[in-house]
Amino acid sequence: MVRIVAIDLDGTMVDTAPDFQAAINLVRAQMGATPLSQDLIKTFVGKGSEHLVRRVLALDHSADEVEALFPATLSAYQAAYEQVNGTLSSVYPGVHEGLARLTASGLRLACVTNKPHRFAVELLRKTQLLPAFELVLGGDSVVQKKPHPEPFHKVCDHFAAGPEEVAAIGDSSNDVEAARAAGCKSLTVTYGYNHGADVRKLDTDAIVDSLIEAAHWIERQRSAKASAHDSP
Repeated sequence: MVRIVAIDLDGTMVDTAPDFQAAINLVRAQMGATPLSQDLIKTFVGKGSEHLVRRVLALDHSADEVEALFPATLSAYQAAYEQVNGTLSSVYPGVHEGLARLTASGLRLACVTNKPHRFAVELLRKTQLLPAFELVLGGDSVVQKKPHPEPFHKVCDHFAAGPEEVAAIGDSSNDVEAARAAGCKSLTVTYGYNHGADVRKLDTDAIVDSLIEAAHWIERQRSAKASAHDSP
């Protein structure tokens, strides 16, 4: 029976694309490059800051140039993002209510994101989401980020839970692949980024339109498990 819920941050609980756009375009302006659209930037989001910076650099530079420019550009991007983190982003509808429903059901919550830990905690604090979570894992909290299963292994270890007791909620293939590899349930929201691809093509356990709907799905699964356990 599910007793732990691990929830992604960017594109799942908070629409952070405006923050990413502001930080990226600030750095690009410093480099004399043209600004990028939010729609394009959304396709780069989800695999951590390093991946994001490399994808942005690759728009204007060769592979060798990307690697040469990467360290300084990553540092500049992180400085820019620290300035804008949480200032332009917004919590998706149903997130606060969904988290309240999950905790009211007795579920324990973790935030599992590829965003650097310090940025994740600050964003959760600014959006008043932080109190719902017993554990926050950032991309730098682990050796291998999602889609590697390591973040969910750490969730299991922290809560002394088996993978079958963990449900992962996310918006992209990273979340699904990591949850599947770890042996956890996977739920995917319809409104996130997913690198610009259709989430309905993912091998996930459920497609949901909100965290409230995710909470209801988990409640139904728990009720079915409890009924099966109580049956003679």
